[in-house]
Amino acid sequence: MAEESPDSAYHSNGSSLEEEGERMEDEEQERLLSYWQSVGRGHQVDVPRDMAEPIQQLTRNNSPQERQTIPFTLIQRKEKLGDLLYEKRQYGKAKWACIKMKEKQYEQSICLGFMKLMRYICEQNSSGLYLGITIPIVTIVHTNESQSEMTQSVTVAYYLPEVLQDEPPHPLDSDIIIEEWPSTIVYSRSFRGITNEDSIMREISLLAEILESPELCLQDTFIIAGYTNPAAANRHNEIWFLQRP
Repeated sequence: MAEESPDSAYHSNGSSLEEEGERMEDEEQERLLSYWQSVGRGHQVDVPRDMAEPIQQLTRNNSPQERQTIPFTLIQRKEKLGDLLYEKRQYGKAKWACIKMKEKQYEQSICLGFMKLMRYICEQNSSGLYLGITIPIVTIVHTNESQSEMTQSVTVAYYLPEVLQDEPPHPLDSDIIIEEWPSTIVYSRSFRGITNEDSIMREISLLAEILESPELCLQDTFIIAGYTNPAAANRHNEIWFLQRP
């Protein structure tokens, strides 16, 4: 019986290892997609199969050391009995990838908007490269003047990493627009949990009560800053009031 050469044995073993790696990769992709689809159903959002690769790519690169926090200058910290009430910060002029959404529910808008931005981040851009995660992902929300009701129209936005600020890759999705936002002073208060119409209106009311001069801020435009993805159970969020220009 002819003996198998060491060289052919190497190639045979290498192929089986490669196939095993691909199988494990596919299983992990399916597991993540299934999880996101389950979460999506809870928000009445359909997560399509073509999201499997962006979800896996984003999950792999979501360790704290891989994420770039949007830079800001801390102006003031307001505390009471050791608890942080809010921070006053200045964010510099910067470019953002933005998408406007108008679903029936806020949760649907942020989930669908976030998925479109994920595709842009994960190679569906003119560079064909993975762009990197920046946090927070922000959502601009609007209320009526009396701050008693939110409008359905929101904007979900992703801060372009520092190295891409001068020449942001062009989105392949025409719904995503690159905008340059001016330098802005914000008043930020942290909160945890889900974000929906009720929780957002409650946080707006809380911060308005805490601020010494809320009239210095825009009265109908606010930002929800999300530090964890919409699939997370116990999200870390902030409500931002924007100081009038």
